Amino acid sequence: MNKVLALVNITGLIIGISYGLHGPILPIFAKNIIGASYSELGFIGLANFIPYMFIPIFVGILLDKFNNGYLLAIGTAINSASLYLLSIAQSVPEIMGCRIMTGIAHAFFWPPCQAIISNESNEKTRVRNISWFTMFFVMGFMIGPLLGTVFLENADISYRILFQIASLILASSIICALLISRKSITNTHERFSFASVKEMKKFPEVIVLLIFCTSAFGIIITIYPAFLNDQGMSDTDILLLFFVFGISRVVSLALAGKLAKKTSQTLIAAILTISIGLAISAFSNSIIMFAVSLALMGFGFSIFFPLTLEIILSKTSRVMSGKIIGAYETIFGVGWTIGPIIGGPLAQSFGNQTPYLVFFIIGITVAVLAIKYRSKLEPKKVENF
Repeated sequence: MNKVLALVNITGLIIGISYGLHGPILPIFAKNIIGASYSELGFIGLANFIPYMFIPIFVGILLDKFNNGYLLAIGTAINSASLYLLSIAQSVPEIMGCRIMTGIAHAFFWPPCQAIISNESNEKTRVRNISWFTMFFVMGFMIGPLLGTVFLENADISYRILFQIASLILASSIICALLISRKSITNTHERFSFASVKEMKKFPEVIVLLIFCTSAFGIIITIYPAFLNDQGMSDTDILLLFFVFGISRVVSLALAGKLAKKTSQTLIAAILTISIGLAISAFSNSIIMFAVSLALMGFGFSIFFPLTLEIILSKTSRVMSGKIIGAYETIFGVGWTIGPIIGGPLAQSFGNQTPYLVFFIIGITVAVLAIKYRSKLEPKKVENF
């Protein structure tokens, strides 16, 4: 592994720790401290993810014009500031404002990292390197909840101080971003274009998978911790459950290289495990059952990312990689936005188990479609380049 890839992985680890430290606690903080309803939790998630519907397209254009390391540094700085502001928020609108900043910042984190990895990889190593980066991020997201349990068990550490600690941890990744900028490749010959949006239209089957998976993931991030809390899980229980979620994600990403040999079958399995995990959640009332549910979903949510990105990049000109990554991440934003929009009101109006049952049904439908069109869910073979 070269120095640039090592620095990107360290950046992913640090940011993952910060996300894992504050992410599972945010919905509980909003519900129990600020007094947010399930619908308002959905709006908070919406505020976080709406920027990701649009900003990645522009970031994708910038990736082919400017130093990717500098763009990454901008994202981490904005993200750190949003977490500090979150620690002093007193109302739902203020939390929403902080999450809008986080959504913008995330668009300057994930696409630049993917572009840097793509530039440092060839067709044979791309899935592996992207999987390793994602695994480091997920490892951080797994370590973060463990740190959170340690901090919260100390009576002097409140939710707000926890957010400030997460902000400081995230800010330290700026150093790695600046080191990356010294070695980052920049395709300055590329002109501004929205051709990547048209390019993504070639992959309708992949888009359907992405929207389902990211919508379900959006629900898990925005309202699931509050649902667990209502089901009798304590703050420590919830953080431990997300630790289990992280373990499952790390294991699946570690196997990504082998699973990539059977891409379509693996993606179908991922959709089914997510769907089954959602159904188990709807009927669970113990920490063991919730752990089983999150372990199943952890596999599905993690493995679909490097495999779907590889399908798209393998069938796209390398000189357009930055732009296509931006367009790809925009699909994530659409899904992440749909999840809270649907999940919050469903939980508020029809019971807090309803979103998981609804998305279980949707997931089974998507799995059937994936089986029908599985030939479209295979990457282009390396020898054809």
